[in-house]
Formats: sequence, structure tokens, C-alpha cells
Amino acid sequence: MAPSTTVPSASAVEVPETLLKKRKQNEKAREERLAAAVAARKAQKTKRTVIFKRAEAYVKEYEQKEREEIRLKRVARAAGDFYVPAQPKVYFVVRIRGINEIAPKPRKILQLLRLLQINNGVFVKATRATQQMLRLVEPYIAYGEPNLKSVRELIYKRGYGKVDKQRIPLSHNGVIEEALAKYDILSVEDLIHEIFTAGPNFKQASNFLWPFKLSNPTGGWRTRKFKHFVQGGDFGDREENINNLVRKMN
Repeated sequence: MAPSTTVPSASAVEVPETLLKKRKQNEKAREERLAAAVAARKAQKTKRTVIFKRAEAYVKEYEQKEREEIRLKRVARAAGDFYVPAQPKVYFVVRIRGINEIAPKPRKILQLLRLLQINNGVFVKATRATQQMLRLVEPYIAYGEPNLKSVRELIYKRGYGKVDKQRIPLSHNGVIEEALAKYDILSVEDLIHEIFTAGPNFKQASNFLWPFKLSNPTGGWRTRKFKHFVQGGDFGDREENINNLVRKMN
């Protein structure tokens, strides 16, 4: 009679050592991934809270500044005086003229300002040096003091960042945080605040922003485009009227 053959049970089969090690490694890697995901979610939640609190603080700051300006105007009117607003901290500069017949010096200044094409726009800090530069290239640009609405609309609608020398859309806060976290700029609202108030890291924030590529203004330029703004043309310092031009070009 032939001997009976039995199939060993699963518990009786010995598992190879290499397979056991691989299982342990996979399990350990899985636990590490889960722990990292939980930590990332907590960090993201904390960061989101910080961003919201900062945004609320910025809104209060803007409102307080606006109320203070209204109060000063009323005080001056009541005293029979004129209220003289503070000097602008930031200019928004738009190039309105091409490359034909430009002298070497203005051409170089336009390159320094990163205004390489018609309808390019940049934010510039208002200092004595920049004001002298703007006067030298005045026939080729229109500039003025942007308000908060203009700054916000430009960055939200036309904002692109310079990341590794590439033009990247500001589709989420991560793009800004990756480039400007060391300057404590984590979100779009931080970037707007830094530009609008000409903060200590204005230079880094402005250089991070790719020059804005604007459209021709709705209704076109004035008939005498190459005369000064006060003479019925388009170039030169528009002061607060730059905001009307931004609305038409954005």
C-alpha cells in the first residue's frame, strides 16, 4: 500500500528570511509615510491659521489708515487749511513707447526697471534715485501712485512669479512661500501688503514678481500719446490717475 501524502498547513511552512525583512521594511515605510502625512496636515492647518490671521490684521491696518486720512482731511478743512497727503511710497510704472529712437542712457534705465516691452508694468519703490531715473525716461513711461485695489487686482489677475528664471503663475500660496519664506512672505496677501506698504523686503518681493504684461487700454491711448499727461497726452507722472489707466489695461 502506497504511503499517504499530506499537504503541510500554512503555519507549518517557513517563510524565507529575505521576505520577512522586506515585509518589515514595507511596514516601517508605511508607518513613516502615515506619520509624515499627519504631520504635514497639522503644519498646513497651522500655516493656514497664520495666513488668515495675517490677512485680518492687514484689513484692519488698511481700514485704520483710510479712516486716519479722512480724519486729517476733516481737521484741515475745519481749520480752513489744505490737507497735503504724504509722499507716495510706491510707483507703478508702465512702458508706453517702443524701442525706436531711444538714446543709450534711457534704454539702459528701462532695462534696469525691467520694462523691456510696450505695456510692461512694474512696482518701483519711491526713492530719490528712482525718481531721478523715472524723470530721465519720462517720455517712454506712464507712472503714478497705485492704490490698494490696483495692487490687489494686478497681482491676483496678472501676477506671475520668477522661480528658477521661469515665469510661474501665482496659482497657490506654495509658489510664493517656496521663494519668499525666508523673508516671512507666505501668501498672496503677504505679498500685496509688502508691495503696497513698501515694506523692508520690498526689493525681494518686487523682483520675485515677473513684469506685468498688460493689454492696450480700453478705448485706446489718447490722440496725442507722446505729450505729457498734463498737456493732454499719456506719458509722465499721473499721480493717482494711474489707477484709472490700470483699470483700462488690466
